[in-house]
Amino acid sequence: MTTALLVIDMQMGMAHRTAQGRPRANPQAESHVANLLALFRAKGLPVVHVLHDDPDPASPFRRGAEGAEPMPCAQPQEGEAVVWKSTSSAFAGTGLDALLRRRGIDRLVLVGAVAAFCVTSTTRAGSDLGFQIILPGDALIGFDIPAHDGGRIDADTVLRVTLSLLGADFAQLVSTDQVAALI
Repeated sequence: MTTALLVIDMQMGMAHRTAQGRPRANPQAESHVANLLALFRAKGLPVVHVLHDDPDPASPFRRGAEGAEPMPCAQPQEGEAVVWKSTSSAFAGTGLDALLRRRGIDRLVLVGAVAAFCVTSTTRAGSDLGFQIILPGDALIGFDIPAHDGGRIDADTVLRVTLSLLGADFAQLVSTDQVAALI
């Protein structure tokens, strides 16, 4: 079984949201992502970076905008694949599935942002495509969201519910510290 680290949307726009005071879960996610990158690189395992390119020209996540640049903790290194997406799932219209299969990858450790959105879509799609998904919950960025019936749902609750849903059927939930024993 060949395992790759899939780093999703670890872009400066996420750091800006945090710096502006947006409530979020896992303030240590960046250091956990950096640790997992170091682990995979040290073991010579594949790393794939997925970056969001919002089709809205005014978006901070538009390719070429400062907010779309990778965070310092998640800078791609030479030889690491970089895939740009314009939808929530890293698999939709990106060629990611074919790239992974060409490299014989059948298991993914998913980290990044945002847990309830792009990480969720990618986890579900990857699982549906037959990939084994490992999800270190402490290496995910999660923000608060507006509630459908008014008010806001706090970031920790959003992350807890997201992980509970994904762990029920789509992914193996672990901590960052547990990943080394699984790869």
